Amino acid sequence: MSTIDTAHFRDVLLEERARVVSALAGLRDEHPGSLEDETEEVNASLDSDDLAETASATLGREIDYTLGENSEQVLADIDAALARIEAGTYGTCTNCSKQISVARLEAHPSASLCIDCARKAEGG
Repeated sequence: MSTIDTAHFRDVLLEERARVVSALAGLRDEHPGSLEDETEEVNASLDSDDLAETASATLGREIDYTLGENSEQVLADIDAALARIEAGTYGTCTNCSKQISVARLEAHPSASLCIDCARKAEGG
């Protein structure tokens, strides 16, 4: 059983956290209101016959909001991994308590499940 270099993974996670926070800030700067507010603005500026234009105009915003939601989940996963480092449980599967392989952590530093438990959770 190999020892996990938690200092290395803390640095990796902190760098990723900074990247995600920056990306979220960029999305929020581009679209400061809610999706509903922006949809109403687009609808108000278009003729009622331009449903295709309305759909096209809001598609990009919907994608950005979805990316924002996903980024917030990634941020929560990173924060949870950092908390596991502080608690001394980083690298231990939260499901079966087996060690998560270093290779898996290198590929997915915020992983909380070993590969077997992750596959089961994904239904595969």
